[in-house]
Amino acid sequence: MDPRPLLIVDAANVVGSRPDGWWRDRAGATARLRDALAAVAEQGVPPLLAGPAEVVLVVEGAARGVPGAPGVRVVAARGSGDDAIVELVGAAPGRRRLVVTADRQLRGRVGALGAEVYGPRWLRGEA
Repeated sequence: MDPRPLLIVDAANVVGSRPDGWWRDRAGATARLRDALAAVAEQGVPPLLAGPAEVVLVVEGAARGVPGAPGVRVVAARGSGDDAIVELVGAAPGRRRLVVTADRQLRGRVGALGAEVYGPRWLRGEA
């Protein structure tokens, strides 16, 4: 079993949390998020998450074609991104699992499986 914490990021939710024009280029906005997460894989998100961490970015819809990058594994949801995130959390019961989303229903689903849940502001260091 991988000893690193597992950080799962809800790409659509995190990208959509900032009104920066992401709707004009969802794939581009998701790629920028992926690139920013590379540092998180190495350094974590102090003080709650020390690096290194395994970072998984779950994408759906127009962002499905965004590839992974060093330090960031991209999972293209076959259906619902929320269902893919729940599946990832459920597949790693012995690890520390952190999910980044502001989706209230998803927060409840992964929290019930023992995952820690944080909002997009936490990931950006604003909370």
